[in-house]
This record gives sequence, structure tokens and C-alpha cells, in this order.
Amino acid sequence: MPQTIDIEHPSAIHAARQVIKSMASSLGFDERAAEEITIAGSELASNLVKHAVAGRLIMTPLVESGRTGIQIESIDNGPGIADLEQSIADGYSTVSSLGYGLGTVNRLMDEFQIESKIGVGTRIICKRWIRVNEPYASPDLLTYGAASRPHAKMLGVSGDAFVIKQWNTGALAGVIDGLGHGKWAERAALTARRYIESHYDLPLTDIFRGVGRACRPTRGVVMALAQFDFPQKKVVFAGIGNIEVRVFNSPEPVKFIIRRGIIGLNAPVPVPVERPWDPSYIMILHSDGVRSHWKWEDFPELEKESANAIAMRLLSVLAKDEDDATVVVVRGKLS
Repeated sequence: MPQTIDIEHPSAIHAARQVIKSMASSLGFDERAAEEITIAGSELASNLVKHAVAGRLIMTPLVESGRTGIQIESIDNGPGIADLEQSIADGYSTVSSLGYGLGTVNRLMDEFQIESKIGVGTRIICKRWIRVNEPYASPDLLTYGAASRPHAKMLGVSGDAFVIKQWNTGALAGVIDGLGHGKWAERAALTARRYIESHYDLPLTDIFRGVGRACRPTRGVVMALAQFDFPQKKVVFAGIGNIEVRVFNSPEPVKFIIRRGIIGLNAPVPVPVERPWDPSYIMILHSDGVRSHWKWEDFPELEKESANAIAMRLLSVLAKDEDDATVVVVRGKLS
């Protein structure tokens, strides 16, 4: 049953924390997840006190499509928010505070929705789902390799990053490139990677939206993500910016839609494309620090090499000296 707490005084924040943590634990969230949900709820309650003077939180257990989760809804009749996306960025505040509230909620919860009208009020709905780590019949359908190196003049600081995650029924692999070079590019890329690693099994459109909000205070990134579904034998791909992706050994050419833009600044909504996936295929993703004018036929010796060996070889031959460079390879397990 939903539980409602009126937030009219700072003392109500503690009460909200207790209710949220108790509900999360009773639903089956582990200790770390329950604490993260509690932090998100505490930020929402604090925002009500700071910005709206008063409001209420509604905590609701969720059971949808075989998943269990929790929803926290924040409602107020305060002044409203003029720029919703800016309000989610870390460091943004209209009062004398650090301004990390809604950015924290975006990072810690799986789904985040906000609507607001000036002079009317604000409504925020966020959800977090339990991740079930049941064993999968064939957990080694894919193998992964990655190789990366920074710009030669950046003293080991790279604006590139990659992410590889596998779970019971799927996997996600991707390449991220922070705008420019050096520490600020690195900060943007790592911000994106941290968000993805906490939300890897969400739909790609949701992941891109969350990364865009998380990266708004940074220079921004471009990235491409491939999400594999083992039972359905498919891959869903989405990309924004100049990350290149190629699939080899498919009987037909595999094409994806990559949109222009910078995530965190002016990125459009990505266009996820679904394609069949067979373990005999080889997917290669790389940043623009790797030369794009190459063919698989140029490297016949790599056909039977491991994913990691392929990534290292391509990086060593094709990486540009004047840029960060990253290669990620996904292929079936070698017999």
C-alpha cells in the first residue's frame, strides 16, 4: 500500500528516510540499493523544504511485468521550475546550497520524470527496480575485449571510456568519448560511464536520457551502446556522435542509425535499432581516435583471435597520435 508523508518541516525528512528504507528493504532490495533509494528520497524531501516550503512524498511498492520495485512521488504547490533539465544538473541551485539534489536522484533511480508549471507546482516520479541475478543457461555466449590509450600529450589522462556489463539474460557494450581532451573530457566520459554502469539493463533511450542529464554540467560526450538480449538472440544499438560501429560475419550488411549531437548539450533523442544477433558475428566499436578507413579483410589473421587480441591489434595499427583512442570488440566464444 502507498504511504504518504507530508513534508512541512526539516524534521519530516528523517521520518521519510525511515519509511523509504523500511519499504525498500521489505520489498527485497539489498542493503546498498535500499540505502541509495533512501538517499534519493531524502534529496526529494530536502528539495520540498528548501524550494517549495511544503509538499508531500508518496512511496508505493511496484509489481509490473514480473518485476518488483519502488516508486517515490514528490508533489508540491511551490513556485515551479523554469528549466527542468537544468534543475537536474549537478551543481544547479536557486538557493544557497550545493545543488546536487535532483542530479543525485537521476543517478540513483532507474526512472525519473519531472513536470512543473510556474506558479502552480512541481511533480516528480522516480522508480527503482530490483535486479534479479538468476543464472542463465548459456552465460558465455559472448566474449569481450577492449583497448584504450590517451592522447600522446595528455600525460595519461584520457577523454575516452568504455563500458562492458553482462547479466543473466543479456549484456551491454559501449564506447564513450568526452568532448575534447584532457581532464575535462575525462570527467565527462567518466560521468557517463558511472551512470551507465548503474543503469545498464534499462532501455537504451532511458540510458541516453539519464546520461544526458548527468553530463549536463560537463563538456558532454558522444557515445554508442549495444545491448544484447540472449534469449531473443538480438542486439539493440543506439549512438549519438562520431563513434563508429561495424558488424562482421553477418550474411547481410548490418546498418545502424547514429545521430549527430553532443550528449549533455544538444543531443537529439537516439534511434535504437534492433537486429538479429548470432554468436558467429563480430562487433567492433571505436572512437574517432581510431582511423575509420580500414576493412576487416585488412586483418585476416584476426578472424580466429580473441576479442581482446582483436581490440589490441586494431588499436596498435589504427590509433591516431593526436587523439584519445578506444576499441571495444564483442564476439562469440571461441571453440
